[in-house]
Amino acid sequence: MSLKSFHLVFVTVSTLLFSFLAVWSFVFSPENSGIFNALGYVGIAGIVLMLAYGVYFLRKARQIHI
Repeated sequence: MSLKSFHLVFVTVSTLLFSFLAVWSFVFSPENSGIFNALGYVGIAGIVLMLAYGVYFLRKARQIHI
């Protein structure tokens, strides 16, 4: 597996896990408390950061022809 393929799989799986965390904390959490809301916001931040990293990596990979 090449470096580019590994990163694409890593970003995809990580984004899906952050999505699950956000949905669980806002929709399926057992109670509505501050820690569950904080986990939801961490999930949303993770989604945004992983997508930004994925775009950055693809642009960088195209520049150096990986």
